[in-house]
Amino acid sequence: MKTNSPYPGSALSHGAVLAGVALSLVSQSLTAEPPQAEISNGQIQARLFLPDARDGYYRGTRFDWSGVVASLRFKGHDYYGPWFDRMHPKVNDFTYEGERVIAGPCSAITGPAEEFQSNGSALGWDEAKPGGTFIKIGVGVLRKDSTNYSFARLYEMVDPGKWTLRTEADAITFTHELSDAASGYAYVYRKSVRLTAGKPELVLDHSLKNTGRHVIQTATYNHNFLVLDRQPPGPDFTITFPFPLRSSRPPNAELAQVRGSELAFARPLRDRDVVYAVLEGFGTSANDHQVRIHNGKTGAGLKITGDRPLSRLAFWAMRNVLSVEPFITMTIEPGGEFAWRTAIEYDAGR
Repeated sequence: MKTNSPYPGSALSHGAVLAGVALSLVSQSLTAEPPQAEISNGQIQARLFLPDARDGYYRGTRFDWSGVVASLRFKGHDYYGPWFDRMHPKVNDFTYEGERVIAGPCSAITGPAEEFQSNGSALGWDEAKPGGTFIKIGVGVLRKDSTNYSFARLYEMVDPGKWTLRTEADAITFTHELSDAASGYAYVYRKSVRLTAGKPELVLDHSLKNTGRHVIQTATYNHNFLVLDRQPPGPDFTITFPFPLRSSRPPNAELAQVRGSELAFARPLRDRDVVYAVLEGFGTSANDHQVRIHNGKTGAGLKITGDRPLSRLAFWAMRNVLSVEPFITMTIEPGGEFAWRTAIEYDAGR
């Protein structure tokens, strides 16, 4: 994530289709409630926004549309929620308007949101000519324009694919089927969001099956937008990894520092403070794919664990939110399938 000047480069300038999308986003945000569902295991109550190309809470072209957690409550603590005050279709990523944070349509999402990237852009972007199509996994078939790829840019939706949902009392399973004859890419993507019975834990199970003509080479990461009881990121938070950290791109030392296995804030973030770091030191084992986050003021925290080795690790925070971003990579031959799991265990402290 990065900050930009107010309303740079209108997302409405890409044609009538995007204009309609942007106006729809504004209209929906002011009127009807977006499609959503609640799940519970008796300990945790969670509310999720559901994929919907017309009325969905999130219709950006960056993050996977499935598993968008609006709120997750455990013993009086809430771990997620909007880190921005409102969305505006002309904002690129996010910006500030006085005391308020304004997010663009591709960044205005909540919870443990996930994004797929291929070679720093999207699946099929490099092969596609301007006007051709490319794929954002978990989003749809998109139209390539004549500019360089930007995660914050709202691209024209050519085909949102087919979403199928199965809802249970403690889980929702999302299935996204997509096929683009022009690019030759196709897949079946499944993601279940399940609350573990008898335990304060949310488990994200994923599978991606390649049903197209080309190899799928992609990376995915969870942005983990943590808005824990709306506590500002600062020294009350401890962020600990199971290995000694290094950083080729360390954070601004006046705001945060790498100390052994811990990333520590030097002071509370305020105003337009932004912390960003690329973290290293992890090995080739999935045992290093975990992080603990604890807030000493409230006593609450969580532990994130993945079952695949890390390929990259980043950290981003601003005054309203902190995000540990673990990446994994996958190469899937036509007909092949790749599965992975992320578990998030919540701790309410005292």
